[in-house]
Amino acid sequence: MAKLTIRDLNVRGKRVFLRVDYNVPLEEKDGRMVITDATRIVETLPTLKLLIEQGGKLILTAHLGRPKGQREPSMSLRPVAAKLADLLGRPVAFVDDCIGEKVEKTAGALKEGDVLLLENVRYYNEEEKNDPVFAEKLAKVADVYVNDAFGAAHRAHASTEGVARIVAKRGGRCAAGLLMERELKFLGHELEKPARPFIVILGGAKVSDKIKVIDRLLEKADTILIGGAMAYTFRLAQGYKTGKSLVEPDATEIAKSALAKAKAKSVKFLLPTDDVVATPVKTDKLDKKGKPVIEWQNPRTSSDLNCPDDAAGLDIGPATVKAYSAEVLKAKTILWNGPMGLFENKQFAAGTNAVAQAVADATQKSGAKSIIGGGDSVKAINEAKLGDKVTFMSTGGGASLEFLEGAVLPGVAALSDK
Repeated sequence: MAKLTIRDLNVRGKRVFLRVDYNVPLEEKDGRMVITDATRIVETLPTLKLLIEQGGKLILTAHLGRPKGQREPSMSLRPVAAKLADLLGRPVAFVDDCIGEKVEKTAGALKEGDVLLLENVRYYNEEEKNDPVFAEKLAKVADVYVNDAFGAAHRAHASTEGVARIVAKRGGRCAAGLLMERELKFLGHELEKPARPFIVILGGAKVSDKIKVIDRLLEKADTILIGGAMAYTFRLAQGYKTGKSLVEPDATEIAKSALAKAKAKSVKFLLPTDDVVATPVKTDKLDKKGKPVIEWQNPRTSSDLNCPDDAAGLDIGPATVKAYSAEVLKAKTILWNGPMGLFENKQFAAGTNAVAQAVADATQKSGAKSIIGGGDSVKAINEAKLGDKVTFMSTGGGASLEFLEGAVLPGVAALSDK
């Protein structure tokens, strides 16, 4: 069912309660918190500008990090308000709370086209519990509800679901923002009847995380290309040795059933034929999470499907890159979710970068529609400086996965139907 969007609304003079995803990365510099990547803020600008032009009074709410119901200063949205004002080229008011008298008073004084950002909604535990009393308090300042936070739409929280239900009950309208509308279009409508050949590239660590997606896409895809650590669970299922590679021994039956289904459906299901492997050596250094830093020694290409006992597979090898790129270049529709290896380490980024380049080439030279399904794939495309060479990049990690699985997202279900 198509959802109402802000193009269908008349918001002039109305208070628009707008849920955005401003969960941006922050770093402390010279005693203050600085935004290191403003992509999530930039992505909402078309929605904000249209609502401002339409004469709405904008009240923005968002979460940042996991403060667990505490007023954690490092997770305040105040730096976001300053950045947003910069990007919009107009003042953005900020209130250091998201409910209560101060919020109501500030919201009540807004003029048409004004923008107000509320403090981190997760400073209250009631947000994640979707507490109805808390949702009522948030909804006090809402005439209209708009959700542009696709990345949080898979959670039934007070600001993503509860407020929408209350506004709708009062006869108010609940609509998708322009970013949410694009997410639903590309991850939903465009993949419902894809132009063929439809090629799916799946990577990442765990088969168990992606099995529902694999299962659903086996109904639609012409070819599925597997990379990342999940490839080693498939190898294990086929009886090969996986050395020190990251594997899920308890997911081998899942892998076998996916291979059997692919065969039954005549879907081309390709696994790596060679890898870049290296030997892990623990060091005395600790990472940010306090875990020992692993040093990867003797990186080399291996064409043996049995991984050496002392090594882990960390990237697809050159023969696989060639085969996968050739498949991608035939595509008319491409969906990519998950990197081909440990791309954060430059020694093991070649496979992911090559696939990113093939996706960009297929889009630019052959007119393929390329959809990047959130999370690390978006990070990889951006790091390869190819973000403007693909059709669409999803802003939702977990949300895009759940949506691709066919799950109903509470934050989408709560919006008004057209």
